[in-house]
Amino acid sequence: QVQLVESGGGLVQPGGSLRLSCAASGITFSIYAMGWYRQAPGKQRELVAVISSGGSTNYAVSVLGRFTISRDNAKNTVYLQMNSLKPEDTAVYYCNAARFGRGYWGQGTQVTVSS
Repeated sequence: QVQLVESGGGLVQPGGSLRLSCAASGITFSIYAMGWYRQAPGKQRELVAVISSGGSTNYAVSVLGRFTISRDNAKNTVYLQMNSLKPEDTAVYYCNAARFGRGYWGQGTQVTVSS
């Protein structure tokens, strides 16, 4: 029923940019907070950025100033613009939709920053 489909990952050189997209279906998108998480090999999944239903944003300190989360409610899509990428940004990036403590996850998309 609920589906979050991510795209846009890939291989990029340090300093490069990528834009991730997450298209949602099966939810009333506009009332959900949306987030991006990432998980590097051997590490816990961590919050990267979130955007509330009202458009407020929060970022992990490690990406602040480099990444931008945005949403297009007309397209039921959340984006993560990633600039000035570093090797330590390498991870599987996951889309999340949350409301009232309930969350849904996308399948993940691989981002590799290779020097």
